[in-house]
Amino acid sequence: MLPDRRHDAIISMLTQHGAMPLRELATALGVSEATARRDIAKLADDGRLAKVYGGAVIKGPNEAPFAFSDSTDRSEKRRIAAAAAELVADTDTIILDIGSTILELCRLLAGRRITVITSNLAAYEVLKNAEPTEVVLLGGQLRRNYLSTVGFLTESALKAVHADIAFLGTSGVTASGSILDTTPVEVSVKRQMIASSDSVVLLATGRKFPGRGMGVACEASEISTLVTSTGVDESFLQAFREGGTRIIEVQA
Repeated sequence: MLPDRRHDAIISMLTQHGAMPLRELATALGVSEATARRDIAKLADDGRLAKVYGGAVIKGPNEAPFAFSDSTDRSEKRRIAAAAAELVADTDTIILDIGSTILELCRLLAGRRITVITSNLAAYEVLKNAEPTEVVLLGGQLRRNYLSTVGFLTESALKAVHADIAFLGTSGVTASGSILDTTPVEVSVKRQMIASSDSVVLLATGRKFPGRGMGVACEASEISTLVTSTGVDESFLQAFREGGTRIIEVQA
């Protein structure tokens, strides 16, 4: 494959996944890691991506927009969201992470007598007129492409609140039980969501096992409940079982 074709392929993969390790890029391209490293360096010099330790991250405007994620695996996400909604009791205070499966959950919870704390601007649009649901919108730096707020202001606001349940999304789960995110600025927000909640529920479609991501938001042992689809390889669930996580499986 010619260098220009490889460069386009790298940008295409990173646009879809946000970030990828060097080894995965090399395998996908059918080239050596040394060649992939040179390609990454050239694209970084051109301002099309950012180099990080062990791989590359897409830069701002080229990142896959939220609408892309929201349009995939829609029926599966709705079934997972429906199972997750049953975990919420009236008067609960919950935290909603970003992500398309989380947004499906938000749509089901709209109008419930609960309080929702979120950095998710798509969730805010769903909830803003959904009385009697109370909404606490977290301030911070606007991440336009994924409709969220991030940064130290978001994290500081989370430190000042307490929730019964935090509902998290993920870009991938490793066989060892690490919960991943492709975007470094979202990782620290997720960690504070966990710290501010009594319990943590992870929503993950089947394709998130293993999925992709370079940032570790938490480990399986920190997840109270995993809501996913049937058919996930048992090797990916073992770390959750060993950590005492309740696993809810819905029809894929």
